Amino acid sequence: MANSPLPTNINLHQKSRMLEIDFDNGEKYQYTCEYLRCFSPSAEVQGHGPGQEVLQVGKENVNIEKIEQVGNYAICIHFDDGHNTGIYSWETLYKLGKNYQANWDNYLKRLEQAGKKRQE
Repeated sequence: MANSPLPTNINLHQKSRMLEIDFDNGEKYQYTCEYLRCFSPSAEVQGHGPGQEVLQVGKENVNIEKIEQVGNYAICIHFDDGHNTGIYSWETLYKLGKNYQANWDNYLKRLEQAGKKRQE
């Protein structure tokens, strides 16, 4: 999707564990650090093919330590649990924002099916 909107502003709110991204098409999304960690595009989370995804558990209190730009197409997010191998392209971030609720609902359903619970 070469025509994906591009971020115009990326703002990390560490206290509330939120990342806010404004896109050049006027859309703006807020992502919890937990959501970004659970949906990391890394092989460690996504696996190496369909059906190999690894359900992330116990990431309720994860935070972002730093964000590094990768070329002109992505960011690498360094989480405080040591995870830092996910390269979040602009397209991935846009899709994660646009599909936030459906992704999150699906994640909660997968947790329940696995007999796991989020700690509130």
